[in-house]
Amino acid sequence: MDADTESEGGALAWQADSLCAQTDPEAFFPEKGGSTRDAKKICSSCEVRAQCLEYALENDERFGIWGGLSERERRKLRRRA
Repeated sequence: MDADTESEGGALAWQADSLCAQTDPEAFFPEKGGSTRDAKKICSSCEVRAQCLEYALENDERFGIWGGLSERERRKLRRRA
């Protein structure tokens, strides 16, 4: 367990159940212009997708695929909220 998980009383415990934790992280942080298809496919069947997206939105994650959405998609979602 990392320090973030401990310090937040297990608030990040969902990460242990994430499919991306069992996958090459490079897929979730593609180079500019790279494909996000593989990462989004993995996210689509992940049990903790909602928690992941919530975390990314609350922490203003600016890079990578979180909860099945790219940074651009999360930015659009924030604007609509």
